Amino acid sequence: MNFAELQTNINVRFRDESVLRQAFTHSSYVNEQRGRKIQDNERLEFLGDAVLELSISQFLYRTFPKMTEGEMTKLRAAIVCEPSLVKFAERFQFGELVLLGKGEELTGGRQRPALLADVFEAFIGALYLDQGLEAVFQFLDAYVFPLIDKGQFTQITDFKSQLQEFVQQDNLGEITYRIVQERGPAHNREFVSEVLLNNGALGVGTGRSKKEAEQQAAARALIKLGAK
Repeated sequence: MNFAELQTNINVRFRDESVLRQAFTHSSYVNEQRGRKIQDNERLEFLGDAVLELSISQFLYRTFPKMTEGEMTKLRAAIVCEPSLVKFAERFQFGELVLLGKGEELTGGRQRPALLADVFEAFIGALYLDQGLEAVFQFLDAYVFPLIDKGQFTQITDFKSQLQEFVQQDNLGEITYRIVQERGPAHNREFVSEVLLNNGALGVGTGRSKKEAEQQAAARALIKLGAK
């Protein structure tokens, strides 16, 4: 894969491809290019970290109107932590495009989690510099925000408790859950859960366990109630 193919795959076209290339340039590569004016991605990583936190914060603020400051902080931390950023980078095969020094390459740098997480942040910083905050929002809205909607970061935030508090606070009625489907072989089972408010369907979620499916269903329900 090259940078042209990457832009096609993510449906983003950079005006200045040099800033995109810089986002994938590791310091070990720069150190081996003596005499050439090449910048590594560390400054872009710094910028991207701030842009990513702002973007995620705005999304959580608008999407979950009943979520407290502490809850939003925990959820944001789960989204921007290294394991999550690595998954984002791996989804787009960012590792294939990183420019590394020979030593870093030989020691497995292309698969190193910290390096991949840094590259994703640098990419966000590059996109911000090239096209502004709205372009970052559009990218995250296509590839990251839907994962939050699906409750994929619920290991930190308990959406079921939030939904129960939401319903009780506004006296909306009674919340119940039911497993509506189990699919896949025993060693790779997937559950589909539905959450109901006064016997009316409010959200559906899937997961590898009944608990995870219920959490995702509750997350969907919170979004629906917040929209109202």
